[in-house]
Amino acid sequence: MDPSQHHVAVLGATPKPERYANQAVRLLLEKGYRVTPIHPKIASIEGLAVAPSVEQITDPVDTLTLYVGPARLEPMIDSLVALKPGRVIFNPGTESPALQQALDTAGIPWEEACTLVLLRTGQFLK
Repeated sequence: MDPSQHHVAVLGATPKPERYANQAVRLLLEKGYRVTPIHPKIASIEGLAVAPSVEQITDPVDTLTLYVGPARLEPMIDSLVALKPGRVIFNPGTESPALQQALDTAGIPWEEACTLVLLRTGQFLK
């Protein structure tokens, strides 16, 4: 699959270059993916327009990668399931049994993995 045809939403994106979420946005862009950063208070990250919430994303999402902890994810469970991403990646520290169960119920595949490692090792698209 051509990365430019794969839409990745990054929940918890940040403009801080030292943060893993920002590194993921940059590496996804470098590898040619379509990226939508999600953050409630920031308008632009790495030159991309930022969606303030998952509800604001109108294009289908192939991969949703998570960079917020379970306490912040759980109030968003209904919205995340309604987004109907092709898959969800729980980066280290974002694991949420409640969200994982909701995704299972909705038939949305998920994995506990590191987006940066998947990208760097050529395993992001299988």
